[in-house]
Amino acid sequence: MIALNARAAARPELGGVERWARELAARMPKLGGYEVVRPPATLSHRAGHAWEQVVLPRRARKARLLLNPANLAPIAFPRNAVVIHDAAALRHPEWYSPLYARWQRTALPAIAKRARVVITVSEFSKREIAELLHVDAHVVPGGVDHRFHPHADPEPARAALGLTRPYVLTVASRTTRKNLASLGATSRRLGDEGIDLVAAGGERPQFREGAATSNEPRPLGHVPDAHLPGLYAGASAFVLPSWHEGFGLTCLEAMACGVPVVAANAGALPETCGDAALYADPSDPDEIARQVLRAIEDDALGAKGRRRAARFTWERTTTELHALLQRA
Repeated sequence: MIALNARAAARPELGGVERWARELAARMPKLGGYEVVRPPATLSHRAGHAWEQVVLPRRARKARLLLNPANLAPIAFPRNAVVIHDAAALRHPEWYSPLYARWQRTALPAIAKRARVVITVSEFSKREIAELLHVDAHVVPGGVDHRFHPHADPEPARAALGLTRPYVLTVASRTTRKNLASLGATSRRLGDEGIDLVAAGGERPQFREGAATSNEPRPLGHVPDAHLPGLYAGASAFVLPSWHEGFGLTCLEAMACGVPVVAANAGALPETCGDAALYADPSDPDEIARQVLRAIEDDALGAKGRRRAARFTWERTTTELHALLQRA
């Protein structure tokens, strides 16, 4: 039996690591030989560190491996397989709360060195992990669920979120790393065209918030997962100006919905999006705005993105991960 640490799957928020944890917790047991170990929702965030380090090892003591899909793992457990999505907390500790940065600086190297197998999500993150953690990681990219497609109904999300005008979407928490402050020029230019710029995602206790600007995207807060496919599909374009991404799953979700994508030419985003997105320097707000307006008018970009996203499925992810764990 392989145990699966579903602490991140119990969180109400939905970022990249939570999506991984939810998808693996739902899909891996169907392959046979996996048991999901999930804490109460109250132990999914800060209080959950103690559950992860103390309770989880006892519950997984008979497992051949413990699969940890969200960066962290019980340090003392001798049979960890861990998915480290990126090493941004080591590269840029200023983006995080001091307590979180110290914990990552202490825990992540120990977890990586002791793990039976380290998995990551892109060649970019593989290189970063090798440089900062001095271990070799196996690349298994994430996927896009079949719910994300161009015909997803946008009306429930529009009604629930009060979206009455055309809109350009970003899906990102209000953190320095996501660089939403760079979208001021985009918001102004879109406003002149009668288009709103909206951001799905809330705050995270472990991240430092980005600096507020007068023209930042209209915040939608945490959007329920059921509304996300329609929210993507109803957008005129999608933009992600992050300084650093280990993969960029939200770009692929937008592509799967047929929405043209503008991404920062930083981190793993060019690797993930390939030639199916337009790119901009994340430090150049005017260039981001120009590319977003260009994407809205590019009729071919949405179709190109759909073809790109079709290469990334959770079925592929779980199959590759399962084979890797069997070898481990």
